[in-house]
Amino acid sequence: MAKGYWVSVYPAISDPEGLTAYDKLAGPAVQAGGGRTLSRIPSRGGRVVAHEAGITQRVVLIEFDSFEQAVAAYESEAYQKALVALPDGVVRDFRIVEGID
Repeated sequence: MAKGYWVSVYPAISDPEGLTAYDKLAGPAVQAGGGRTLSRIPSRGGRVVAHEAGITQRVVLIEFDSFEQAVAAYESEAYQKALVALPDGVVRDFRIVEGID
């Protein structure tokens, strides 16, 4: 069974405090849904090299055991509550993708 991934890229963050409030709700919701954070750059001190149209702003990669589990975690009540806390001052490109078996 192919794994599922949440991929979030944040081209603009003008409300970092609001993003922190979202993170406090989203982290436990992701863990409850079976997600494992593989990368959170640059806020955790990781390195990034952007090429072409890439950006160096925040990028988050979360792995789930299956695509279905990733979708279910997004649709969960706990994560939907976290989304309400995501401030308007944050521009995010979010997608759920299926891994290659």
